[in-house]
Parts: sequence; structure tokens; C-alpha cells
Amino acid sequence: MVSRVLYRDALMLVIDKPAGMAVHQGPPNSRDRSRQCLQDFFDALRFGLPRPPALAHRLDRDTSGCLVLGRHRKALAQLGKLFRNGAIDKTYWAVVEGSPDADEGVIEFPLDRLDDRIGWWMKHDPNGQPAVTKWKVMGRGLVTWLALEPLTGRTHQLRVHCAEMGWPILGDAVYGTAPRSGGPGMHLHAREIVVPLYKNRAPVRVVAPVPDQMRERLAACGWDEERDVLPPRVIPAPSATGSPESVTPAQGIWIPHSPLRGDPE
Repeated sequence: MVSRVLYRDALMLVIDKPAGMAVHQGPPNSRDRSRQCLQDFFDALRFGLPRPPALAHRLDRDTSGCLVLGRHRKALAQLGKLFRNGAIDKTYWAVVEGSPDADEGVIEFPLDRLDDRIGWWMKHDPNGQPAVTKWKVMGRGLVTWLALEPLTGRTHQLRVHCAEMGWPILGDAVYGTAPRSGGPGMHLHAREIVVPLYKNRAPVRVVAPVPDQMRERLAACGWDEERDVLPPRVIPAPSATGSPESVTPAQGIWIPHSPLRGDPE
């Protein structure tokens, strides 16, 4: 777990979540109820604090990549407000079946629960909650590599939106064509997150490396591992103000963010 920490300061951790593990125990009768979950290992991430960190948001069990944790109650409240207000930018990489007709676009399909009695499966419903996703083609092959930016945070939003557009996410056994077991694994990765956590400082930008299960198909769509240079991990000893202190290049550096779309102050 410690090796999966991508960023750490006094308020926040960002970890590289592995695919295939739920972030917390599921509801009764769910397949994640009696299995290990990510929260079981948070005690290893206290880094001197009396309590382990807690989830500031969630990722699906089969989604990998950037997951934000708050290190104490005040930090969780601050992060929760940022997530609720849509102030945190999130970019996902997905490999989808088929090929979109255009190179980029916006999906605006309201979503609602498929059945109140059956877990959290969702559907497109004109009377549901608004859900908006920006998308851009990053590469094409027999499948397509997309960058997805959810502008709202509905459950399973990216998965339902891609399926409704006619190009489901590869390996999605709920909304796509993958079998319930023995498939390729869902090709959805929380690639980057940008958190405007501190006033008068650049937002914190964290990028997660491509997981092994997605490398082959991303490469077939033009992804070049040698050119995929990630920012260094930022894991210094935090200062009393909560922001990273100066560190040597071996430890990491502060990564300023160049805003793509109007980051809030």
C-alpha cells in the first residue's frame, strides 16, 4: 500500500488504486461484502497521525488509478466540499469497443438507478439526474483509446455514457459485452486528478501510471510507453501549513498545474 502512494502532504494522500479491489466493503449480499477491500490497509498510511486516512471519494472495484484520501476530519470536510462543488478535475483513460465517428464531443445523458432493489446499476433516463462527460479520442486501432472527463459525478457515469454511445468500455461486464468472469478486465483508469486544495498555490496535479492490463491495447492504439513520462511522485515530509516542503530531486518535486479549463481559485 505504501508503494502505491503517489502524493502526500499534511491534508491529503493520493494513491494508485489497483483494479479488482473494492475501496470499501459492499452492502449485505454483495460480492464485495466478505472480501478484502482497500480500506483494510489504510492503517499503513497513517504516517505518524493517530488515525488512518479515509476516502474522500470512490472508484469502482474494477477501475484503477488516482484515489484521494483525507488524512483527518478537517481535510475530509474540505475535500468533500471540493468534490461536491465540481472543483476537482478528473481525467480517465478508457479503451472502448468500436470507434466514435468524431474525434471529440460531450455526452449529456441523465442517469437514474436501473432498479432500486438491485445494487447501484444505472441507466440512461431522460428524467434522471443530469450527467455530463467530455471525451476525446487519443488513438484508434481495432479498439479506441479515449480520454474522458466527467463534469458531473454520477455513479457509473463513464461506463453508462460510453455504452449508450455505442462504444462500451472494454471488459465492462455490466454495461458492455464482457463475460461476468474470465474477461480481459475493465479498461478504465483514473489517469489524472487536479485538486485546488490550497489558496494562493497552484492546484495539486497527480498522474497515475498505466496499469499492466491496459498496456497492450493502449499500445495498439498508439500509446508510447517511452514517451509517457510521469511527473515525479511527491512524497516529502509535510510542513506545518500542510503544503509540501522543498525536497531533493530524489524525493520528488512540487508539480504546478497548467489549467485546461478554468480552475477555480
